[in-house]
Amino acid sequence: MANRRLQIALAGAALTGALVGLVVGGFEFLAGEVLLESVLEAPLWQQLAAPFAGLVVTALLLRWIASGASASTSDEYISNFHARRTNLPFGPVPGRMAAGGATVGLGGAMGLEGPSIYVGAVIGHHIQERLRRFFSREDAKLLLVAGAAAGVSAVFKAPATGVIFALEVPYRDDVARRALLPALIASASSYLVFVTVTGSTEPLFPVFGSIPTFELAELGGAAAIGVAAGAGARLLSFLVGRAKDLASRIPAWKRVPIAGVILGLLVVASEAVANQPLSLGPGYETQLWVSDASIELWAIAALFAIRAAATTATLAGGGAGGLFIPLAVQGLLLGRFVAGVLDQPGSSLFPFIGLAAFLGAGYRTPMAGVMFVAESTGRAGFVVPALVAAAVSQLLMGDAGVSRNQKSVRAGHLEQRFQLPIATALTTDVLTVPPDATMAEFVYVHAIGNREQSVPVVEDNRYLGMCDLELVSEVPREHWESTTVEPIIRDDLPVGRPTWFLRDAIAAMEEADVDRLAVVDGDNLFVGLVTRSEILKLDEVLDRTGG
Repeated sequence: MANRRLQIALAGAALTGALVGLVVGGFEFLAGEVLLESVLEAPLWQQLAAPFAGLVVTALLLRWIASGASASTSDEYISNFHARRTNLPFGPVPGRMAAGGATVGLGGAMGLEGPSIYVGAVIGHHIQERLRRFFSREDAKLLLVAGAAAGVSAVFKAPATGVIFALEVPYRDDVARRALLPALIASASSYLVFVTVTGSTEPLFPVFGSIPTFELAELGGAAAIGVAAGAGARLLSFLVGRAKDLASRIPAWKRVPIAGVILGLLVVASEAVANQPLSLGPGYETQLWVSDASIELWAIAALFAIRAAATTATLAGGGAGGLFIPLAVQGLLLGRFVAGVLDQPGSSLFPFIGLAAFLGAGYRTPMAGVMFVAESTGRAGFVVPALVAAAVSQLLMGDAGVSRNQKSVRAGHLEQRFQLPIATALTTDVLTVPPDATMAEFVYVHAIGNREQSVPVVEDNRYLGMCDLELVSEVPREHWESTTVEPIIRDDLPVGRPTWFLRDAIAAMEEADVDRLAVVDGDNLFVGLVTRSEILKLDEVLDRTGG
């Protein structure tokens, strides 16, 4: 049965990859080769207006075609990876894809990989839904990950990068390793279909000249690039976060014109600095520009700022697209700047080291950044120094990153249960004891009758504490009939709140060394009781029902 499930999962992954490769191939052709190329070859006045037009069309598409969906694309994959229940309906897909094509195709400084990851995740999820009975609870997100990997693989013609990115990006310090094999199959399938449709297998970034060599001096330069990339990526992550906040708070009719004007001015600035509109679109042409050894350092620094501002303005204006390539372009510029400082302006090594470090730091995907450099250039000689730079850049990032939906590490099943609300294990129909009840009543009704050794003491629905059989046993038996429980009420025990999670309740019980916790509201009114036994029962129920 296990082999049959694996075979079906791999078949589903292959189908996912093929469909994603087909969809992304058409999407990339229309948005990149038709629309964006026409904008880049248009007169300057059209280039000034194109980003504004793109944001207007994006806003309309999201509002009317995507039924009010957000501009989020790759973040949808990350958030649904961590969600208890995946929510990726087909309805918003055409609108979001068209919005991404309009944003990028008309010059917004974002990448086509965001919509590609999104549509891949949607396709993978729905194929798995069709085959749901063949997947266990632990494998609930396999084809979701496989679809995301296929999207990256196709749009960048980089299948290994697609696999690693899809596994790395949900976490800052971990990987989703269970989905490795389906992701490999889907990524390869997507790549084969994509190159069949487009007819191109050329590396994304052609490198001219001989394969660069490196020695200890170059490794030192790689470390320096790693420090600079970590600092730069952290700053850009901050700007990205602020831009997303602005896009969510400010209505489209206000933010789109402002962002459009800024993007138009940045086209003028780019023409002044680089004699071409490098602020437009993902910025692939930047790689050819930085290969010119005669470029002044001030121009490189200026274009770095221009590109960062363009990406921020596109996001703040509500643009739809990915940040993978914008981060990579920032890394190319940073690496070229360091090469100039080290008096090696003709080096092709440092720009691509910068690409790996900046991309890996911004998305918290160091291995994907390094693999992307190797695949997109076809040069394995970049790998070792890129690893050094990527590792160093990660050290400076802390919890920062361009996606707020990433988690630090994978949580085990027990940790996931701890994140449930306290209400999931709360018993509200609890037999309580009043403070004026005698000890005899407590013993015969609660301890013997209900087999409870510790009972909440409640008066007029107000919680007073717990009455424990062990304390009653310390009182002479002949006094039980005439002595109330009030003198032995334990009011020093912790109480829970309805807003707590199970982890809070368990921590409180552990600290007090008790197996039950009274839950009260803000006015100290008794709500119910949480016990270890109920938490264990809940765990069994979740295991049997698939979580």
